[in-house]
Amino acid sequence: MPTPKSSSPIVQTMAGAVLGREKNGVFQFNGIPYAAAPIGPLRFQRAMPVQPWQDIRDATRFGPAAPQIPSGGMTDSVPVRWDEDCLFLNVCTPNIDSLKRPVLVWIHGGAYRTGQGAIPWYNGSSFASNGNIVVVSINYRLGALGFTDLSEFGADYATSGINGILDQITALEWVRDNIGFFGGDPDQVTIAGESAGGFSVTTLLGSERAQGLFHRAIPQSGAAHHTLPNTTGQQVTELFKKELNANSLQQLQAARVMDILEAQDRASMQFEKSGAGRGVQAFYPVEGNEVIPETLLNAIKSGVGAPVPVLIGTNKDEASLFIMNDVSAAQLERQAEGLGGSQALIDAYQDIYPGATTTEIAIALSTDFTFKIPAIRLAEARLTFAAETHLYQFDWESRAGNLKATHALEIPFTFNTLNSPGVAFFIGEGSLPQELADNMHQTWTAFIRGEQLDWPGYDLEQRATMHFDTQSHLVKNGELAILAAWQSLR
Repeated sequence: MPTPKSSSPIVQTMAGAVLGREKNGVFQFNGIPYAAAPIGPLRFQRAMPVQPWQDIRDATRFGPAAPQIPSGGMTDSVPVRWDEDCLFLNVCTPNIDSLKRPVLVWIHGGAYRTGQGAIPWYNGSSFASNGNIVVVSINYRLGALGFTDLSEFGADYATSGINGILDQITALEWVRDNIGFFGGDPDQVTIAGESAGGFSVTTLLGSERAQGLFHRAIPQSGAAHHTLPNTTGQQVTELFKKELNANSLQQLQAARVMDILEAQDRASMQFEKSGAGRGVQAFYPVEGNEVIPETLLNAIKSGVGAPVPVLIGTNKDEASLFIMNDVSAAQLERQAEGLGGSQALIDAYQDIYPGATTTEIAIALSTDFTFKIPAIRLAEARLTFAAETHLYQFDWESRAGNLKATHALEIPFTFNTLNSPGVAFFIGEGSLPQELADNMHQTWTAFIRGEQLDWPGYDLEQRATMHFDTQSHLVKNGELAILAAWQSLR
């Protein structure tokens, strides 16, 4: 029998009791610590166990985000309340009982430098109410505090270049140990995320360290190409230490958080100018450690993550969010060279998109290099082990400016949160495309629940891809020309 609903629900977790609230027919518990505060001597170290508490902890308010300089993006228009003590998660559940419901763990995006689990676009109420799913959203360490390789300072800092991902693993361990108290099933966990959240999902998918903590995966606009080789990570570290004017561990531990953030941004600009990242930014996860001992694609090709069904996809015009100004022919040529291509790559795209402007070609190149080609190559890497992989593309075009089917636009469709703050500005004037949101939300719900999707898995014969739009449709072998253009690149 379902537990009668209370406006002041209390749940006993492994660390102590938490007080939540009932809102819109579901229970919400926010700001639950899943690890000790990574402050003081724990700065730059792996997440440590949270200390138990005796009294009932108030979990009616979101915990602070990780330290960040807000990007001014459309999903974070509200001022960000942040603190170095940031390792909190949030739970939204249909009911508190012994039923074992599927669980969705959402990992936010933001280039590993901004974002938080509390963004309204990520509200899990619709998944809880309509899909009988328990939804967890998490914070994790960002930027220099989460991804600076300081292994030179000894064993305590061996994971410093990957601590942000280890935070996510620690949150998944919390879910394994505690989600049953909230009506969830630790054996039915789907991890999902967008952009850097999607990169995180595929990092977890390709990490032996994370296996068994999740059973399905949804990387949205993120695949397995976005990590830094160890030597490149060390280059970022040297830039950061120089900008912070801190060479010793004591100086790094004593630095003000705002000074760290400002040095992080200056180091990032220097790194970008150097061209060493080849599309991967500074303060991304660093390879060569217990979480990513080798490249993710090699790990996935060897079978890591093969038992995990994957739903992966991209948006048609991802890069329109980043390329706002007109691109000249000379700029387009430099862009192609920076992506490892040449005029031949531009010529191929002009053949694929006849009549496209240089700006449209630039957007297509950046979209495919950063998002689409990595997604397809991840799907291909899983074929050796016949791993279940479904590919999608989001095609619905925003009515706001020249955004079209831009980066992050699919999020409020999948969460069914079209009425959330900022969404109307993002999608433009006119009636809400609720029918498409219903379709995508139902598809995500079905996948999380382990139900069969409406289109076949990805293979080399058909390369089936579901295109979500006002009239969604299945496309087979639709990317052959693009794949040919990138065949010898990246």
